[in-house]
Amino acid sequence: MSITEQLLRPLLKTAAARPLITHYDDSAGTRVELSVATLANWAAKTANWLVEEVDVEPGDEVAVELPAHWQTAGVLLGAWWCGAHVVTDAAQARVAFTGPGVTTSAAQATAVLALDPLGRGFGDPLPDGALDYLSEARLAGDDFTSLFPIEGDTPALAGSTVDEVLAEARSLAGESGITDGARVLSTMEWNVPGGVLAGLLAPLSAGASLVQVTGPDPAKLDYRRGTERTTVDLLG
Repeated sequence: MSITEQLLRPLLKTAAARPLITHYDDSAGTRVELSVATLANWAAKTANWLVEEVDVEPGDEVAVELPAHWQTAGVLLGAWWCGAHVVTDAAQARVAFTGPGVTTSAAQATAVLALDPLGRGFGDPLPDGALDYLSEARLAGDDFTSLFPIEGDTPALAGSTVDEVLAEARSLAGESGITDGARVLSTMEWNVPGGVLAGLLAPLSAGASLVQVTGPDPAKLDYRRGTERTTVDLLG
């Protein structure tokens, strides 16, 4: 079973409406909250798009070069749902996901994210060959069922398998004191693999919810702790 199914399936059954990721961008002054169901919907759209438009199969490499952001969470969980192997080197990748200002890569395809807080795509035309991820994925299906079984030994993150990634994430959650139902305030970047493991997967693997602050203003962190009722810090 894929990383995404193992993380989200229990929550979808018991707490689909619960906030799972709350994303602040202090430089832009924005706040976006995604429930379990909403994040699962974005992940499903991503997985469907990867399979139907980019022909991704289990074990295929997908390069992710994105900051900690709610859209990045949808990309990562969608990639794992269809069994993709998330890497940073785009040379052998089916597709590379990049942010604004990076519109080409060595991958077979390049999908660019505008990282707009409201989920809007690019307003300007992209260079030849680049794809607007949000505009593309929005048209994909809201539910995903893999055509192939995702085995525990399938490569998932920078050479580590599905089973290894989940074991490491749960170990990191324990080391950080993250428990089921915790509210985690994080300023960590999601670099591959360490930041993704500690900053995203560790909280989700423990059944916690994540309050992710990008471009954090240190003067606002105490206020965030109070308003979001966080219980654990992961400070990058």
